[in-house]
Amino acid sequence: MPSPSLSRSARALLGAGALVAVLAGCSPAVTVDPAENAADPGCAPAMLAMPETVGEHERRETTSQATTAYGEPTAAVVRCGVTPPGPTTDACSSVNDVDWLIRQDEDGSTWTATTYGRDPAVEVVFDSTAVASSTLLVELGSAVEQIPAERRCLDLQDTVDGL
Repeated sequence: MPSPSLSRSARALLGAGALVAVLAGCSPAVTVDPAENAADPGCAPAMLAMPETVGEHERRETTSQATTAYGEPTAAVVRCGVTPPGPTTDACSSVNDVDWLIRQDEDGSTWTATTYGRDPAVEVVFDSTAVASSTLLVELGSAVEQIPAERRCLDLQDTVDGL
């Protein structure tokens, strides 16, 4: 009959082996630079409410506070605490009551969407070949709504009617 200490040692070794096998299958954390105001307490409710998946992409661990990422390879990176954009003539889209300033980066497939009228602001950088903006912004909307809207996008008709 084996000694109890040997049995415990064998169990510990098996447990450690199983842990290594599980960790080997995990994705490494995505390196993300934190936003300048990542420590803003307003980010916490939004980040806690982020969905576990966006489209077919699972949420991944990141290296910075108030950030998350989706997909492997990374399809989207979310950062809370970016500087809220001021009034602008940039195109603004309202998706399920969340206003977004959306711009295409120079490479053509990477886009950046930044919330408008919310402080702290949320920035989403995504690969449009991996995830559609309509899917991404709809699925992130309820989490982003945890940060109250202070301003809304206006269209030309709103400004003309206001004169």
